[in-house]
Amino acid sequence: MRFRHPDGSVIHLSYCTNVHAAEDLDGVLSQLSRYAEPVRERLGTDRLGLGLWLARPVATRLLADRSALRTLRRELGLRGLEVVSLNAFPYAGFHAPSVKKEVYRPDWTTPERLSYTLDCARVLAALLPDDARRGSVSTLPMAWREPASAQTPLIAGRHLTSLADGLGDLARRTGRTIRVGLEPEPGCLIESTAQAAELMAELDRERIGVCLDTCHLAVGFEQPAEALRRLSAAGLDVVKTQASCALEAADPSDAAARAALGRFAERRFLHQTRERAADGRLAAVDDLPQALAGDLPGRGPWRVHFHIPVHERPEPPLGTTRPVLLDSLRALLGGPHAVTDHIEVETYTWSVLPGAREGDLGLVDGIAAELDWSCRALTALGLQPM
Repeated sequence: MRFRHPDGSVIHLSYCTNVHAAEDLDGVLSQLSRYAEPVRERLGTDRLGLGLWLARPVATRLLADRSALRTLRRELGLRGLEVVSLNAFPYAGFHAPSVKKEVYRPDWTTPERLSYTLDCARVLAALLPDDARRGSVSTLPMAWREPASAQTPLIAGRHLTSLADGLGDLARRTGRTIRVGLEPEPGCLIESTAQAAELMAELDRERIGVCLDTCHLAVGFEQPAEALRRLSAAGLDVVKTQASCALEAADPSDAAARAALGRFAERRFLHQTRERAADGRLAAVDDLPQALAGDLPGRGPWRVHFHIPVHERPEPPLGTTRPVLLDSLRALLGGPHAVTDHIEVETYTWSVLPGAREGDLGLVDGIAAELDWSCRALTALGLQPM
């Protein structure tokens, strides 16, 4: 889905396919007909954007077999789908029974992460619509903080420099510009925009920037406008924005709130939790069960890294950080110039939500509702559907 910003730039809206458990090419092709095309039809639009997640085996297959790559591009076109962005944060196994911290492996200290990300960029260059200005790839923010050492950002920086070189070579060979965005996330080496400004200072700003996930921003209790000013001062572009909401408990000492939070303590994904004290300082744990077990004081509001559908609210006394999402979109797109041009709705948690919808149609309905809400939020900012 495309929108025209008042400054004339094209803004791409998509949904991220890491919500679908597909780790081979047949699975990726199947999700186009099972989910993506029905979502497009439900929305009544001629063109729907996908933020494709291609697990390592899929990216390998597509580059080894050019006919497979042509098949994927053809299927996208036949179904009214387009791809300007890939999510290359999960490497593989994203829908295993328990993912947790495995999602950060391999990290940017390894050649495997470099190779995978470059392969994703090469695939995207081949899938990018002919009239698209550029493509984006999101990736993890260097590494999980443990067992990081003083050498970790140096080693990661060398691999990211090689990435920038590879992206430059790709642009020269194909004429397509692909940029990569590191995605700050709670608990990682880069978990805030301040750490992004510090640890990304020496990277190639033309090829590498930030993927701003608004759930992660909210969990860290960052203010969107201030965060964007910080990134701008550091010369870091917002390569891509992931539109998402975190789970929030205004009063985690309330018994009803704790009981409700317990329904979100599931075993597949990591749900980093932060508490803000009255003086603004944050207390942190790596997962929601730790918070519920007493590892957070419970005297200030909690925000939980559990992606809640952007158009929905859990039952009270819980809420979401939708105001942070709206403030982020306003700061990114509500001014005279667009700060980003790729918006990706990323709610990968549909299957583990309490009372999860049953069957394909339930997921199609949910994704379509999220995108409909997002479209209305963008048009409220003055963007025009194309």
